[in-house]
Amino acid sequence: MLQQRLEQLAISTASAILLAGCMVGPKYHTPPATLQPVPLAYKEIPPQSQDSGPWHPAQPSDAMLHGKWWEIYNDPELNSLEDQLDINNENIKQAYENFMAARTLITQARSQLYPTVGVAPQYQKSRSSGNLKNTIGTGAGTTSGQTSTLYTIPFEVSWEPDLWGRVRNTIRENQYNAQLSAADLENVRLTAHANLAVYFFELRGQDALQRILDDTVEADKKSLELTRARFETGIDDQISLVQAENALENAQSAATNLGIARAQFEHAMAVLIGSAPSGFSMPVKPLAASAPPVPLGVPSQLLERRPDVAASERNMAAANAEIGIATAAFYPSVTLSASAGFESSSIKNLMTWPSRFWSVGPGVSETIFDAGLRRATVNQFVAVYNADVAGYRQTVLTAFQQVEDNLAAERILSRQLEQQQLAVQSAQQYLDLANARYETGVDQYLNVLVAQTTLLSDQEQLASLRTQSMTASVQLIQALGGGWDVSQLPTPSQVSQKVSKTDIQSINHVESPTQP
Repeated sequence: MLQQRLEQLAISTASAILLAGCMVGPKYHTPPATLQPVPLAYKEIPPQSQDSGPWHPAQPSDAMLHGKWWEIYNDPELNSLEDQLDINNENIKQAYENFMAARTLITQARSQLYPTVGVAPQYQKSRSSGNLKNTIGTGAGTTSGQTSTLYTIPFEVSWEPDLWGRVRNTIRENQYNAQLSAADLENVRLTAHANLAVYFFELRGQDALQRILDDTVEADKKSLELTRARFETGIDDQISLVQAENALENAQSAATNLGIARAQFEHAMAVLIGSAPSGFSMPVKPLAASAPPVPLGVPSQLLERRPDVAASERNMAAANAEIGIATAAFYPSVTLSASAGFESSSIKNLMTWPSRFWSVGPGVSETIFDAGLRRATVNQFVAVYNADVAGYRQTVLTAFQQVEDNLAAERILSRQLEQQQLAVQSAQQYLDLANARYETGVDQYLNVLVAQTTLLSDQEQLASLRTQSMTASVQLIQALGGGWDVSQLPTPSQVSQKVSKTDIQSINHVESPTQP
């Protein structure tokens, strides 16, 4: 009786230990994003006391960027294109499916927490050799040369308790990787939307340059007509006529060349929205908009608004979980297995109570010597984690740099636009004076040609600066993370929910592959 009670106590104690388990490996804490304090304000925001041109960032009281950040430009055509991109962009679809695949790994890892149950029914009919002899003294009957039949329905159960958290750390690693994949999806989405807006404004900039050159061609045609008339009447010489012809030909050539860049931007936009370039076209519409104020927030908010920063942080968390998985290899593993079923030589007696059989027993395994393999594995994942910390901090620093770069570009370009507008005005005045002096015979046509070239160059520079200002505005919004926020990142419990066929098909009605 005492022995029986001791056995029961031992079994109860062992069961409690198996159910409780423990977690080995380091606990995860998000490391500081930078080794120095995060600045309280962006360096490149112009002080209100300085004359920095017409551009100013939005005030803190203004609303933050939201999901459809491109609506800040108030362009219905751009809005329509961006909406099409969200539906048809193949890169976004690919990133979404990668996210779905990452979620399924969580379920795969979680399955290791539970026993494995299997059944393997068997039917066997065999005949022994007729030349077998019985063992002397056993008293057994003759079995040589006989035919036997055996029916078996065995059920097997095997379970390895997660004593040291190897499986739980694997689950966490896959949860963090799924969150990383979700952040990558948002980064792909942000990049695609920003690229489309950049191509849109670049194309409109080409249209503005086209208008300038078309106007220049018309003006040069009129100048050529005037010069030809003066040459035919003997007022002017042939050199002036040839110079006018050359100016017109150069302007026509430059106007033709603009079609290359415009076509390429149009093709790039078509691919982004999932259309074949041969079936997509954009109407001609010169760029006339100005960059709107962009809500900035403070630098500390940038850490929560960039999907690439969120992805890098989740990558660290996954690397930390890998250390725990490697550490669990130092501890013994316990496997509980059991089998039971029915076995009979007659099928009619197979499911009767006397035909039952069973076996149960635990097993323990522990590596005694591995020549430093486990220690090296842990050190490997510690180094991987430290590398990911450095990568995370570099991502944060790059994010700050990109915001500061585009803030500086916006500030400087706004001032340069003012200056270039004045240059265009003075160049136009210069051309008007040169034309007047040429028509009255005071100066040669060469002076008109120089004035025309100066005006064309200044007008082209102004159009290019307007395009740069708009694209810098888009890139600033992209550097700020668009309208995304880390609160939109799915939680570990959300990514752990079972992935259904509806989830896989939920993006743009994508059909899943046919299952065998």
